[in-house]
Amino acid sequence: MPAVTTPPQITKKPPQAQALTGVKGMNDLLPPASAHWEWLEDKVRGLMARHAYRNLRTPIVEPTALFVRGLGEVTDIVEKEMYSFEDRLNGEQLTLRPEATAGVVRAAIEHNLLYDGGKRLYYMGPMFRHERPQRGRYRQFHQIGAEALGFAGAEVDAELILLAATLWQELGLQEVRLELNSLGQPHERAAHRAALIAHLETHLDVLDEEAKRRLHTNPLRILDTKNPAMQAVVEAAPKLMDFLGDASLAHFNAVRAILDASGVSYRINPRLVRGMDYYNLTVFEFVTDRLGSQGTICGGGRYDYLMAQVGGKPAPAVGWALGVERVLELLKEQGSLPQPAGPDVYAIVPDAAALPLVFKTIQILRAQGVSVQMHAGTGEGMGSMKSQFKKADGSGAQLALIFGSDELARGEVTLKALRDGAGAQEAVALTHLPECLSVKLAQAAAQPQSLA
Repeated sequence: MPAVTTPPQITKKPPQAQALTGVKGMNDLLPPASAHWEWLEDKVRGLMARHAYRNLRTPIVEPTALFVRGLGEVTDIVEKEMYSFEDRLNGEQLTLRPEATAGVVRAAIEHNLLYDGGKRLYYMGPMFRHERPQRGRYRQFHQIGAEALGFAGAEVDAELILLAATLWQELGLQEVRLELNSLGQPHERAAHRAALIAHLETHLDVLDEEAKRRLHTNPLRILDTKNPAMQAVVEAAPKLMDFLGDASLAHFNAVRAILDASGVSYRINPRLVRGMDYYNLTVFEFVTDRLGSQGTICGGGRYDYLMAQVGGKPAPAVGWALGVERVLELLKEQGSLPQPAGPDVYAIVPDAAALPLVFKTIQILRAQGVSVQMHAGTGEGMGSMKSQFKKADGSGAQLALIFGSDELARGEVTLKALRDGAGAQEAVALTHLPECLSVKLAQAAAQPQSLA
């Protein structure tokens, strides 16, 4: 009987999973760039605290109706740019927030924030618009904003403008100009709208398709066109400022008077209308020429009717939002971003046997506010001294803390300078280490900081 042979088993390798990448226009934020974001956010928190603005955080997802009612059905954001979807579980229409003001107002209404008077609030976070990604403009972008709810006076408009201007000073931002306008009140805008439509209808042959589409739905936005062929028609259009009544002009002039007294320069731009329908009276933008077509880094204005539009009791309000990516891009362009800081101390460990004492020591230092990065070895060893010093230098630390066996036997460690006075070293008793580091780091902090 012939022997039965078993065919060899062929083992197939499992197919390699295809690497996934992020969504186009939604970017990862990696170190060291993330340090610049933290620096900006810290500056904002300090500034807001000095102006008595308090932090508010709203959800990223809101009911779609909030933005349709709040921003206006015929705005670019609602018509073209929102990420909207239906909740699979209950059919609710939801939207990733394209801006934050409507959500802030919704939260104020829902939680009755104005029951005891006006509120000054600020926020930070991501927004979402389906746009063509380009420099300073992404599908997930980040805004920092300030909103003053429940205040009708022109002085609060000026306060918010000055708040932004102060932030530019503290960041060292240059070549930013303020543009200012007034949209008046709804009845004044309605009279201007009728005159504007009549003017544009006599130039239909010049209007592009987008302008023709907007002509009877949102003609004010035509004034903001970038089409060179339409500039002469737009320049000759009726000016909204000519339709403002005494009260609206008085409000605008009161804002200007405060800015003038505070030494803040500005340009009145009669074509400045902003992109949302909820604005009235004061509108403004901070603009730069150094970022190409994405020149607006901060914009805002008064929106006294938004509370009622989204279902709350009528209440005045004013606010602004800045684009974080654009502000940081401008700071990078002018070379004003600070060099991201490394740890204060890098711990070098020649012998793994010392690790228990090393951990005990550096935990004491961290508890006292010292930033310590400990060397992590490969395998069972800690790596050569040469490689550890190379990593210590690359970490950006001011000092290296060397836990040598001989020094530890004497109850000491070696402290070595990596920056100022690089190479200088001294033995320090473990019991005196916190005090010694405090002095050394204070001396290092007093040295001028380089810029990125």
